[in-house]
Amino acid sequence: MDHSYSTPGAPHRDGVPEHGRVPKYYAVKTHITALLDELGQGGLLPTERDLAVRFGVARETVRQALRELLLEGRLQRMGRGTVVAGPKLEQPLALASYTEGVRRQGRRPGRSLIGLDRFPCPEALAPDVGARAGEPVWHMERVLLADDERVGLESTYVAVARVPRLDEEFEPDSSFYGYLRERLGVQFGDADERLETVLATPREALLVGTPPALPMLLIHRVSRDTDGRPLERVRSLYRGDRFSFTAHLRG
Repeated sequence: MDHSYSTPGAPHRDGVPEHGRVPKYYAVKTHITALLDELGQGGLLPTERDLAVRFGVARETVRQALRELLLEGRLQRMGRGTVVAGPKLEQPLALASYTEGVRRQGRRPGRSLIGLDRFPCPEALAPDVGARAGEPVWHMERVLLADDERVGLESTYVAVARVPRLDEEFEPDSSFYGYLRERLGVQFGDADERLETVLATPREALLVGTPPALPMLLIHRVSRDTDGRPLERVRSLYRGDRFSFTAHLRG
């Protein structure tokens, strides 16, 4: 059995089934992928009609290959055309803010406030934010931006007792973690995270600017300060075509 790879990190046998019969759309996808490398980031892809003629296949076959490349983040719709996308943003799975992660890659982070609400804490949320049921908590919802491109959606829950002047002092387009450290002297100690793949709801897709069928990466985080006290619960939704996540593991 051939266990070779065409390039380091490529899928095993480049996705060729053991019986050796490659689906027609996948062969076209492989050809288009090579074309993307030639065009480079921002390069305009030929039309579906032109690609169908070039590879001698039906337009629906080309369309299926393009759908997969769009979902994988290799392509982006730009106006009425399709262009080669840039590399995905790498976000570390660590106690660092979204702002810090994006800046490390030379991109300009930002956030757009959707809403900041105050409401009585539900019993299920209370242990995660260090509050009693019925005590006031904040819910802050913001769209995540990278160079003004919408790339995610973040919901943060925190007890009002921990940040009583959040609605007056905090700049919504800045780092919440930076505000806690620099303004309130709160240091993060540890957190529990859970990552899963989901489809955005119609509302979420509208806010992030993606089709509802686009896979999203969802991270649930519960954070504590250096004294072990519960601090926040965060639900972060990231575009699957624009993000990957990294972690450094030690034995």
